[in-house]
Amino acid sequence: MTDPKAASGLVIREVTSPADRKAFIDLVYTLYANDPNFVPPLKSDIAALIGDIRSNPWFEHGRAKFWLAWRGGEAVGRISAQVDTLVLEHIDPALGHFGMFECIDDAAVAKALIDTAEAWLRSEGMQRAQGPYSISIWDEPGLLVDGFDKPPTVMMGHHLPYYKTLIEGCGYVGVKDLYTYELDVTRSFPDIVQRIVSSGEKNKRISVRKVDKSRFAEEAALILDILNDAWTGNWGFVPLTPLEVAHVGKKLKPLVYEDLIRIASYDGVPVAFMIALPDLNEFTRDLGGSLFPFGWAKLLWRLHNPKTRRLRVPLMGVRKSLQGSRTASMLAFMLIEYIRRSGTETYDGKVGEIGWILDDNGPMQSIAHAIDSHITKTYRIFERTIA
Repeated sequence: MTDPKAASGLVIREVTSPADRKAFIDLVYTLYANDPNFVPPLKSDIAALIGDIRSNPWFEHGRAKFWLAWRGGEAVGRISAQVDTLVLEHIDPALGHFGMFECIDDAAVAKALIDTAEAWLRSEGMQRAQGPYSISIWDEPGLLVDGFDKPPTVMMGHHLPYYKTLIEGCGYVGVKDLYTYELDVTRSFPDIVQRIVSSGEKNKRISVRKVDKSRFAEEAALILDILNDAWTGNWGFVPLTPLEVAHVGKKLKPLVYEDLIRIASYDGVPVAFMIALPDLNEFTRDLGGSLFPFGWAKLLWRLHNPKTRRLRVPLMGVRKSLQGSRTASMLAFMLIEYIRRSGTETYDGKVGEIGWILDDNGPMQSIAHAIDSHITKTYRIFERTIA
């Protein structure tokens, strides 16, 4: 019997050579050439993500394979498959991931790529496949299924609308939605929020401070400690390792502005934090994915005196011991308000984005609604049994 892939000229080939890696990275620039909301990712960032432990500490506890779909000498799709020992330990010992999915609008190509990823996951002992994760939940999780009309903010994915149909056509169903919320940060928050903030400011047991960049490693370790405590038990959560925190810290240090990262203490003990970032995508969108030959100079100049329309809050957390309490809500509103003020006064911010937020995270959704924010993008995690 003739292999239908071969008959159609379709070949799935593992990424092994420098030329393969270049083609894997370059594919998105072709597929999104006509998408007005596409922000070209920095090629160096993708290369680091799919590299090895030297460029991405995820490989300390994970292993991955990458494939390209070729037809007539042209790359027409790509995919990855990942097995993460932390996922196996904390979530499910038979759960594998796929990700980095990009494809022309062709169901046969998508199926060939996904079949290949699933076959490798089965060979690794996995019984369920879940994704897309590019490469972990701490990178760009989920497939954009709603909100294609705006460009993504820093560290968020952007996809073509037909990807959902291609993935569902391979037997996958959505198991979790991740929301991003948007708000006008030039407007003061509703009176009830302002009263909560004012009450917190009068509470002598509460203090809120800016992060100290001169003690960057120590501050990063503190935030990691709060984060791993606050997020434990959340859907899909795996703890960040010290090596990953150090790596992310080094990568994001140029984006760290002390008044946009705040740490709250209760009775002198650090219990909550919030991180906001200027939207790096506004600074890199015109660089075409490359920092050479002049992109570095442009980016460094823009980061030196950042004025950005959009600010994103990628992470915030309150220790488990306080979650569900009035104090936790008070701390959250204080952190948000202080960063809102800095974002508008110092960085000319106009729009804030909070996310992602899990579809079952009621407390965070309540906070988002209380500050008059609304959902603008939905990312979906899909899953299917492959045993």
